[in-house]
Amino acid sequence: MKVIVVGGVAGGMSAATRLRRLNEDAEIIVLEKGPYVSFANCGLPYHISGEIENREQLLVQTPEALKARYNLDIRTNHEVVEIHPEEKQVMVEHKQEVFAESYDALILSTGATPITPEIPGLSESQNVHTLRSIPDLDQIMENLSYQPENAVLIGAGFIGLEVAENLKKRDINVNIVEKAPQVLPPLDEEMAAFVKNELLEQDVNVSFSNSVAQFQDQGRKVILENGEQLTSDLTILSMGIQPESTIAQQAGLKTGMRGGIYVDENYQTSDPNIYAIGDAIIVKQQITGENTLIALASPANRQGRQVADSISGLARKNKGSIGTSIVRVFNLTAASTGLNERSVKQQNLSHSVIHVAGKDHASYYPGATDITLKLIFHPETGEIYGAQAVGQKGVDKRIDVLATAIKAGLTVMDLPELELSYSPPFGSAKDIVNMADYTAMNIIEGESTSIQWYELEDAFAKGKVLIDVRNKAELAKGQFKNSLHIPLNELRDRLSELDKDQEYIVSCHTGLRSYIAERILTQNGYNVENLDGAFALYKTIRPENLLYE
Repeated sequence: MKVIVVGGVAGGMSAATRLRRLNEDAEIIVLEKGPYVSFANCGLPYHISGEIENREQLLVQTPEALKARYNLDIRTNHEVVEIHPEEKQVMVEHKQEVFAESYDALILSTGATPITPEIPGLSESQNVHTLRSIPDLDQIMENLSYQPENAVLIGAGFIGLEVAENLKKRDINVNIVEKAPQVLPPLDEEMAAFVKNELLEQDVNVSFSNSVAQFQDQGRKVILENGEQLTSDLTILSMGIQPESTIAQQAGLKTGMRGGIYVDENYQTSDPNIYAIGDAIIVKQQITGENTLIALASPANRQGRQVADSISGLARKNKGSIGTSIVRVFNLTAASTGLNERSVKQQNLSHSVIHVAGKDHASYYPGATDITLKLIFHPETGEIYGAQAVGQKGVDKRIDVLATAIKAGLTVMDLPELELSYSPPFGSAKDIVNMADYTAMNIIEGESTSIQWYELEDAFAKGKVLIDVRNKAELAKGQFKNSLHIPLNELRDRLSELDKDQEYIVSCHTGLRSYIAERILTQNGYNVENLDGAFALYKTIRPENLLYE
């Protein structure tokens, strides 16, 4: 058997090495168009600041090492320019010469390319870069050797925010321009607001709902859509990526959304002898079964192993992905898994949402920090659609638990039974994951009725009244308009001040005390809803709607 793998890095190298472990006699050739076949793509931004000190640390494997251990024929700077499916051949360009190479099975791991729109003045710019490969990084590092003072990042996704942090560590002024009204598209608006606030705290300027209209002076002037002009010594385009499927399309393979390659449960394309994996393929969103694009290293590595198993006759199926991701932004971590609330609404799925606040470990143990966790689920079955979390520490642990639960088909009714590791330095006896599930169960079982932050102003317009059960000292942090202040510990004694014909909303700082207030009021015959996420969440996303002394 002769297998050609087009493209290395995560998916391609996982496929090639797994194939060798299963097939000692197979001829395995890896054709990589760039100079490096195995490097840490996700680590590139951290070399900019020197957090990853040595460039060589980013080079995971060399062709020589892969040859010695796996007997792989690794050919760098070899670009596949054509596929001839009927002849089972690829045409390969190397040093300006083109030759044919035959195959029994072909694996396309061509990845994705950065989106680079046609912006006037871009082609003349000398300081505008993307960051997708080691050569990209080398160009940026050369630019940094000239000690730039001002940088502009176009796009506030994962790469944009990681680069922003690492440029800031070099004492470079950073401006981010983002077409969307928020950072980090996988997050919902209120969760992304925590990240925006962290950027502002770190003196990073962000211009939302804006884009670049023109580059001038060889890229040193960046003219925005709103007319604003930014000075830039270094500009990074991080506007997202799109599948690199040119050769697949030219070969007549079936493609779909944004050029992604269609594959079946065995990773076979429309040609049974050609397989595809990684950022170039269309996958199933495992929760909805809908087609989507998920460009992440973990799924690509898994797909590489699975396609090798499939070619080798082992029963491994492409079950799809749920899109679990995480990013560090200065002192904050943001992570998500599954569907966000926007996607759930677009799919017209019946859903409920809860936000809970907690600590990364026992609050009485030194160094405890806040975590805000959002859970999206079916209001009757308890199926978990997705989760998001932000905080300084411990976010990864919580999202990983919930990602595992989604993959395992657990519901919110199952999660309180999870026995998570506990010791004061590491967690809490009532972990925030467990608390989120208790809260979700209260919704499902009718023990609580919540209202979301974005529904509050309409509720006020309809005449609903908010009861703030925080202590008097907490009001200095801000107050809701037209609210009643009744501290929780006084509520039972002051029920006579309330009208049973009036609709109420209760809120505290994070939602725990307001839930207690809701139970008191409901069992005394009052019509009441609990403001999900309470004051802390609302102030993060709508501080301008609050009153301050």
